Amino acid sequence: MPATYQNPRYAWRRPEALGRAAAEEAAVVILGGGVVGLTLALDLARRGTASVLLDEDDTVSLGSRAICWAKRTLEIMGRLGLGARFLEKGVLWNQGRVYVQDREAYAFDLLPEQGHEYPAFVNLQQYYAEEWLVEACAATGLVDLRWRNRVTALETRADGALLTVETPDGAYRLHAQWLLACDGARSTAREALGLPFLGQVFRDRFLIADIVMRGDLPAERRFWFDPPFHPGQSVLLHKQPDDLWRIDFQLGWDADPEAEKQPERVRARVAAMLGPAVPFELEWVSVYTFRCRRLERFRHGRILFVGDSAHQVSPFGARGGNGGVQDADNLGWKLAAVLAGEAPEALLDSYDAERIPAAEENILNSTRSTDFITPKNAAALAWRDAVLALSARHALARPLVNSGRLSRPAVLRGSPLNTPGGEDLAAAARRAGRGCAGARPWPAGLAAAASGWKRLHLAGPGR
Repeated sequence: MPATYQNPRYAWRRPEALGRAAAEEAAVVILGGGVVGLTLALDLARRGTASVLLDEDDTVSLGSRAICWAKRTLEIMGRLGLGARFLEKGVLWNQGRVYVQDREAYAFDLLPEQGHEYPAFVNLQQYYAEEWLVEACAATGLVDLRWRNRVTALETRADGALLTVETPDGAYRLHAQWLLACDGARSTAREALGLPFLGQVFRDRFLIADIVMRGDLPAERRFWFDPPFHPGQSVLLHKQPDDLWRIDFQLGWDADPEAEKQPERVRARVAAMLGPAVPFELEWVSVYTFRCRRLERFRHGRILFVGDSAHQVSPFGARGGNGGVQDADNLGWKLAAVLAGEAPEALLDSYDAERIPAAEENILNSTRSTDFITPKNAAALAWRDAVLALSARHALARPLVNSGRLSRPAVLRGSPLNTPGGEDLAAAARRAGRGCAGARPWPAGLAAAASGWKRLHLAGPGR
């Protein structure tokens, strides 16, 4: 397979604690050097808070993985100093199209207003985001990036967590006053605490194929129900930088994941979609299963779970990576305030109070998407097909079509940080997470110049 991206390899540095009997001390330890852990480390560093980040690998993600970054996530990256890089490298898009069999049913626009600082979405491979976050973290001098450091044991304590960390030169112990578990769906920290997930695993599988293809298709989301090139199933297409295209093929539960990843089988599927005259090359292939579930609580004393270690959703709707980045955005300022003595530890309870409802919203939307894409019985299939047929002629049916309700910021109606007041329209409009009511978009020519003013005067220092 060709490679449009070469993974960097980060140098392993021998920790000073190796060979010592006493445990090393750290105020904040972050498990996991993916996009969520790196975002949280950078957020803390921008606030003057140091951290130790442990990752068992020595590079960024293998394969494009999360690629659709939502407007709210882009605003967070802008605050952290990386927004411009996303815009310069990424594929910007606001529009999408839904197809039924061989015809277009309708098109939609996620951001019809002009003058926004960021588009509805930017498509960018996860490895670019992680590489830039690593560079930014290193530049702060406040993030101790420890590659090839694998946690093999975790002991919870009232004053934090005691970790045993394995390295190429041996093991050492590290005491974290605060442990932030950003170590993904197979979280070591979650396993060590014996925490179960609430939710379900769906009986369906999808194949991801990243292909290198030079074409003039527009930058938009395309979703097919029951197309002639993949009958009875669904297909999704996204454009990425570097002439890379993401295709998701629905496989069904009975598909053999290892067999479906064989290059010859993937090429046959892609060729049936594109036609014999379109040349392409495979770059990355993966098979995934839908999971919609979460931990009962995200805070366990001084251990907090962030991103996929806390909750998992299906990829349709781009709610996984975006939800994780927004977790980090929610937690960073709170932990920094607690460590600086500016807020009591009880402030961290609001992380649970705010991000659990956000995760529930993502899980609900993701579950509904899965049920629509994969009807569970004949009645559900008949209803789905009737909605699709009506959507081509009647706009009123289009909101019922669910090919993945795309990521939006959560409105935190029940947050304990909301000020007291009745739920009249004015109060509801001021709830955390909701856009400024009545605020008009900036004129296009002023948007860039105004962005700094908005962050300073509307968001406050460091926000």
